[in-house]
Amino acid sequence: MYELCPETPADTPEVETLMDLCFAPGRTALSSYRLREGVPAVAPLCLLLRNEYGVPVGAIRYWPVRVGGKPVLLLGPVAVHPTTQGEGLGGFLMRESLNRAARMGWARVMLVGDLPYYGRFGFRKLEGVEMPPPTNPERVLGLELVPGAWTGVAGAVERETGRDVAAGIEEMRRDPPQGWRCVEVAPKGHSAG
Repeated sequence: MYELCPETPADTPEVETLMDLCFAPGRTALSSYRLREGVPAVAPLCLLLRNEYGVPVGAIRYWPVRVGGKPVLLLGPVAVHPTTQGEGLGGFLMRESLNRAARMGWARVMLVGDLPYYGRFGFRKLEGVEMPPPTNPERVLGLELVPGAWTGVAGAVERETGRDVAAGIEEMRRDPPQGWRCVEVAPKGHSAG
């Protein structure tokens, strides 16, 4: 059994330690991190999965960005502790957070990653969407939460600076949608007891 909670500021040190454990040194030098600097995360979608001992075993984060002037969710990073990799926890975090994003009204999501893994969640290669260098364009993937949401959306991925989006994110941070508190979960493939 696991506990799934929205990440709080108090969780940040543990989540950063998990990210450091799961990713190569220098992860913060990647282009996606430049898009996140100084921008608040979309807090209701940043989820933390703890095991029965309270140890973080999985985390997923989202940030707002713009492509062609349109709001887009930038997914990542998603991390699963090495001792629990292969148990479906990453897939659980992906599905749960994407369902929440759709319920919040987000239309499109993007990430930089491997199509063979993320394709199973519906992601496809984005044409004409340019991440800051040095990003391999073959790894720029998108998902429509609303049919047709990526149609005609192209251009450089830019940091979100709009006051309206920042204000909306701050409001969601204070008052997350009902039912999005900590819950006990048994991801698919895990027994409840």
